[in-house]
Amino acid sequence: PEEPVLLAELKPGRPQQHDWKSSCETWSVAFSPDGAWFAWSQGHCVVKLIPWPLEPAEPCKSGKGEARSRARTLECGQIVWGLAFSSWPPGSPRAAGLPCLVLATGLNDGHIKVWEVQTGHLLFSLLGHQDVVRDLSFAPNGSLILVSASRDKTLRVWDLSRDEHGGSGVTRAPPSPGRQLQVLTGHVQWVYCCCISPDCRMLCSAAGEKS
Repeated sequence: PEEPVLLAELKPGRPQQHDWKSSCETWSVAFSPDGAWFAWSQGHCVVKLIPWPLEPAEPCKSGKGEARSRARTLECGQIVWGLAFSSWPPGSPRAAGLPCLVLATGLNDGHIKVWEVQTGHLLFSLLGHQDVVRDLSFAPNGSLILVSASRDKTLRVWDLSRDEHGGSGVTRAPPSPGRQLQVLTGHVQWVYCCCISPDCRMLCSAAGEKS
């Protein structure tokens, strides 16, 4: 078999800071379902959204070319631990309430911020977790069901198609519990990761108690 080829090396674009809250940590990466976007927690509380594939010429540099001009910088305000794109591919029927590709970001303070990928606009925040949101997983059926795993030892199930009052349709509203469907408990240590099965019937999680 051929040896793997290093295509590019993406590096944080800001100088190293002494404040631990704004260091150059990189905890998560994700491709959009259609392969058109690549997201990575660049460090300094920033997520970089990059059109994919990278341009063949000078892929590591920024600021040049049409594709690079479409790159998005999401200022999250907290260290970013988890990333997840919504599951519908462009051109397919969109889920009711969110007619756009979205990226969910799990943050150090327990918040989940949900962004519109094409524009880089913050749509809303999800509140409920009491500690780091370590991982995120969208249901692969396009239903906008999101599961989050946290260091607070819980998983939470959210429906992003619900508005702030728990009804139908999404508005750009202040944070509220209206989108939270369930809190799953049982782990006795930090929950590190979660994944929804392809048929959306099961959820798997892994935690620090070796379970």
